[in-house]
Amino acid sequence: MDKFDKLTGVAAPLPMINVDTDMIIPKQFLKTIKRTGLGGALFHEMRTNEDGSQNPDFVLNKPAYTKAQILVTGENFGCGSSREHAPWALLDFGIKCVIAPSFADIFYNNCFKNGILPIALPQADVDKLMDDAERGANAVISVDLEKQEIRGPDGGCVKFEIDPFRKQCLLNGWDDIGLTLRHESDISAFEAKRKREMPWA
Repeated sequence: MDKFDKLTGVAAPLPMINVDTDMIIPKQFLKTIKRTGLGGALFHEMRTNEDGSQNPDFVLNKPAYTKAQILVTGENFGCGSSREHAPWALLDFGIKCVIAPSFADIFYNNCFKNGILPIALPQADVDKLMDDAERGANAVISVDLEKQEIRGPDGGCVKFEIDPFRKQCLLNGWDDIGLTLRHESDISAFEAKRKREMPWA
């Protein structure tokens, strides 16, 4: 997966609580195991009208937010079923960071495995960033993972906490496969030794 170090981009405000994974990516789009092509279905039921046209009132359809890379939202984001398609859809749309007061555990873990940075902050800090995000095209927020800082359009700084191991995985672009491949030489040596000592196995 891609490394995550610093991100500066437009932040979209989604002031909703308990946004579940079916809202993020509805069940009818779960037929694929590819990580690409799901961005168009992100928040499908909120982004589209019954006739299939785009809902102009939904935040990600508004011109200022169609290229948003950061999502500022409410508590318990990503609750519901444990579908990995949810972070896939966010990432395919272009969302690389989600900021909320709290996350559902499985969704939170899946974000790290797919190169998305989920940041949990006190409600007061989220409210300030939500206010910043409502500035439209001027809603540019900078996230520095190394320094664990978020800077708003006015230069205000918010610090955030993150597990050191997960931080290093994002900084280096290590998903589960990448972590395993770091030990590729040891694995190869073990397999060669086993073949010599147990050729029948």
